[in-house]
Amino acid sequence: MLKFLMLCTLAVASRAEIAEEEDVLVLKKSNFDEALQAHPNILVEFYAPWCGHCKALAPEYAKAAGMLKAEGSQIRLGKVDATEETELAQEFGVRGYPTIKFFKGGDKESPKEYSAGRQADDMVNWLKKRTGPAVNTLTEVTDAESLIADNEVAVIGFFKDANSDDAKAYEKAAEAMDDVPFAITSSDAVYSKFEVSKDGVVLFKKFDEGRNIFDGELTKDGLLAFVKANQLPLVIEFTEQTAPKIFGGDIKSHILMFLPKAASDFQEKMEQFKKAAAGFKGQILFIFIDSDVDDNQRILEFFGLKKEECPAIRLITLEDEMTKYKPESKDITAESIVAFCTQFVEGKLKPHLMSQDIPEDWDKNPVKVLVGKNFEEVAFDPKKNVFIEFYAPWCGHCKQLAPIWDKLGEKYKDSSDIVVAKMDSTANEIESVKVHSFPTLKFFPAGEERQVIDYNGERTLEGFTKFLESGGKEGGAPAGDDDDDVESQDLDDADDLSDLEDGGEDGHDEL
Repeated sequence: MLKFLMLCTLAVASRAEIAEEEDVLVLKKSNFDEALQAHPNILVEFYAPWCGHCKALAPEYAKAAGMLKAEGSQIRLGKVDATEETELAQEFGVRGYPTIKFFKGGDKESPKEYSAGRQADDMVNWLKKRTGPAVNTLTEVTDAESLIADNEVAVIGFFKDANSDDAKAYEKAAEAMDDVPFAITSSDAVYSKFEVSKDGVVLFKKFDEGRNIFDGELTKDGLLAFVKANQLPLVIEFTEQTAPKIFGGDIKSHILMFLPKAASDFQEKMEQFKKAAAGFKGQILFIFIDSDVDDNQRILEFFGLKKEECPAIRLITLEDEMTKYKPESKDITAESIVAFCTQFVEGKLKPHLMSQDIPEDWDKNPVKVLVGKNFEEVAFDPKKNVFIEFYAPWCGHCKQLAPIWDKLGEKYKDSSDIVVAKMDSTANEIESVKVHSFPTLKFFPAGEERQVIDYNGERTLEGFTKFLESGGKEGGAPAGDDDDDVESQDLDDADDLSDLEDGGEDGHDEL
């Protein structure tokens, strides 16, 4: 009997309420399945206590959890310390921090990757879209007012006939967007309240003009383009929270103004920047970066800037290749910025390639030091086989590779035709060679063909030696044919500059 009572006690204890921290469920391997049974729809963050991105996300994540709980929603937010719960992290393929997955309907087998922004509203809207209708019906003025008041951006379709072709196109557009709430109304009172006299679509927002009216042909693609062009402010500040919106959007041309918020003329320059932005909506994203913030210093380095050189303007494209542009004028006026952007849009600008000065002792050590100004001469010397490491000073993998690379240089220091070299790619850029990850290793064989071979073998002295002795055949592939190393830091994906914000070496902080 005693044994039976003990077993009953243990069974009850195992079903005890799951601990919460700021309305977020604290999940472990021991309670994960139980949590999915009790709360079938859970957004789960796999985090590391030391991760900078995770720390920045925490207050917004907790805020989203509180918002849903206050509404009485069945959707919950949970978190897993992946450094402690390693089995769970491995089970769900966690390779970086934070990794956020949505478990719907208690399904543990195929959770969906969270794909929206890192602000509370973004998370709540995304989750509601995933669990409810893409379009909510508004029958009362108070419903519409609440929708607008509760969201940074909201879209309302005004259609007297909810089954019309226009209304159906509107619903298809709503289904394709996760981070903005869509609603529909046929109520005369709602039409009147918002001074809408005919069917159409209005985007309401808490910034800039306050509202935008769609005036094109009502198609799914047209509506999506309209919402995407108007859902962000004319000028958006780069922060940990806004980074996913900036880099995850369709606009891949970004102009950045580096300026300290504490500057006496901050407001004046911001007004000039905003004035220029109005004419390039949907073409170029205007981004402000506070150059005094410590976390933003990596971004300044990426553009070859120092704090004392700010204010400054730079433009970057994030298409297949990243390309940077620098204005000739240092003036920050609406006129100069408009002229710069117009030249860019018309294809009249030349890329800005950074280069350090050639060090006096660049060839004194076994590993030669290359910069933009001596790269062509050394790398494409027709009489030399040149093996180059493209690195970043802050890259952890580069630091691990350094002693091996030095040994390789020592091994071939007396070779008549093999050169081992390195180049800091955060301070030097080459038009003919695009670097997407750190470290990147490329081989430039002797000859007039200007051939480039990517190294994708083992990063060991033995592996490098076999590669060089085989003339770049063993462990190599023609440039462009290999995938980025999973351990390297991708620089050309949705999180480009956001990854430069802290010490993360990957699209997330590393495992």
